[in-house]
Amino acid sequence: MEKIIVLGTGAAGTIENFNTCFILEDNNGEYLLVDTGGGNGILKQFKSANIDLSKIHNIFISHKHIDHSYGLLWIFRSISFSMEKGNYEGILNIYCHDEFGKIFRNQIHTLLRKSQQKYLDKRIFINIVKDHEKVKVLNYNLEFLDIIAKSDKQYGFKTVLNNGKTLAFLGDEPLDENLFDDVRNIDYLLHESLCLEVEANIYKPKEKNHDTVKSASIKAQSIGAKNLVLWHTLENLGKNRKQKYIDEAKECFTGNVYVPDDLEIIELI
Repeated sequence: MEKIIVLGTGAAGTIENFNTCFILEDNNGEYLLVDTGGGNGILKQFKSANIDLSKIHNIFISHKHIDHSYGLLWIFRSISFSMEKGNYEGILNIYCHDEFGKIFRNQIHTLLRKSQQKYLDKRIFINIVKDHEKVKVLNYNLEFLDIIAKSDKQYGFKTVLNNGKTLAFLGDEPLDENLFDDVRNIDYLLHESLCLEVEANIYKPKEKNHDTVKSASIKAQSIGAKNLVLWHTLENLGKNRKQKYIDEAKECFTGNVYVPDDLEIIELI
C-alpha cells in the first residue's frame, strides 16, 4: 500500500519537532524522499523510522531554505561513504530547480572533502527540473510546479498515485490562486499551516509567507480537495494541539484532515 512516512512536521524554528520532510512510498516499497530538514537530524529520523538510507535513490528538494535542504548535504556525505564501502547499490537522483542545483553543487565543492565528492555526476546526479515538466520517478509521473513563492524560488509537484488517486505537495507557502486549476479536485493536498487563526496576531504567518489552518482549509475546500494534510507548523505544544488544528480545519473543509506527528504514517487509500 502507498503511504506517506512523515519524518518531520515542524517549521524552521521548531526544536521538539524535526523540520517538515517526508517519504512517499509506492506500492513496490520504493521511496521518494521529499525535502531533508535542516541538518544531520535527518539521519536520526531515518533510524527512528527504521528505514535504511541505502534504500533512498530519489530525492526532491523544494527550495533553498535550510530547514528544507541542509539535511541533503549529510545524506550526500553518508551515501558517498556507503558507495565507497560497497554498501549502496545503483545511483542517487536529486531533483530540484536550477537555483538550488547551483547552491547545492557549490556546497558540495566548498564544504565536503575531495574524497566525499568523487561520486558527484558519476553515481549521484543533480537533475534540474522546470515548471510543469513531467519526469518519471519510480513508477510515478511527477509534474513539477513553480508554486509562485513570495520569498525565494520554490517548487512543488503533483502526481497520480499507483491507486489512481492524485497527490500534490506545494512546499511551504500558501497555495497561490494561479495554481488552483493545476490542483483542482486533488485527492491529497499537502499544505503548510504555521498556526491557528486565533494565533495569527501572535505568530504573524502572513509576514512570514505562511498560512493559518483556517486559510489553508478554505483554499482546500475551494479547489475541491478530498484530503488535506497540514504540517510545517509551530511546536506541537500541549496534548490538544492536533485536535485544535483538526477542529479549525473542519470548520471550513468537508474532507478528511490529517495533522501528523513526526514519524507518523499516512496510508494513501
